[in-house]
Amino acid sequence: MSFIDSLQGAWARNNSLLCVGLDPDLSKFPAHLAGKPDAIFEFCKAIVDATADLACAFKPQIAYFAGESAEEQLEALIDHIHLNHPNIPVILDAKRGDIGATAAQYAREAFERFQADALTVNPYMGFDSVEPYLEYPDCGLIVLCRTSNPGGSDLQNLEITGGKKLYQHVASLVAEKWNRHGQAALVVGATFPAELADVRSLIGDMPLLVPGIGAQGGDVQATVNAGKTATGTGLMINSSRAILYAGKGEDFASAARVAAIATRDEINKYR
Repeated sequence: MSFIDSLQGAWARNNSLLCVGLDPDLSKFPAHLAGKPDAIFEFCKAIVDATADLACAFKPQIAYFAGESAEEQLEALIDHIHLNHPNIPVILDAKRGDIGATAAQYAREAFERFQADALTVNPYMGFDSVEPYLEYPDCGLIVLCRTSNPGGSDLQNLEITGGKKLYQHVASLVAEKWNRHGQAALVVGATFPAELADVRSLIGDMPLLVPGIGAQGGDVQATVNAGKTATGTGLMINSSRAILYAGKGEDFASAARVAAIATRDEINKYR
């Protein structure tokens, strides 16, 4: 099944636009997991199993695994999701941005080694940084466009030819030229709802991965109103820390589920 087919199915089946981000920080883990060699896998597995019926996607951030030499735990986690929750797509958040043979190796890493359904990529080097991933026609390519961090404006908000801003150019480029297999999406932050609405007007119904609610200050109502499609979908609204660390004890997964329900339901109020 392709990434987009899987995502559309999850939107409908779980009545959810919530993407659960998996950013495992050992310093924030419950005490009973301390010192366990597979603590990252066990923590993320519990979160996944507690929230799988509430999410439209899971998004592991590769740096949190690689920084702890836990790539094998990431492989095991994605295997677990595919085996036990096969209808929920996995987005590997790596923001790769190289070209040629190096990008081809990143594609192998994401789609063959880790078996991710989609990958985040940086478009700064142009189509050369995207083309190798198109060798995997069923896999999603999620391109950075208007990111949620304040410093994103240093480049993304610059005016280019004809007064168009760089993020607008990226949005149009991906929608019109780079989306060769119909599996592309864009990253647009919840912290910029006006730009989010602008991007939606440029790309039609292409999915948007939206970080920035919760700890980063993005407003859920403004995000949904700005980014949803006419059918009330089109969004993967990411929440990581607010769900992962909702509880600090052995019941952390139950607390995560409560937080995920609250976030999903708040999103759905405005659909």
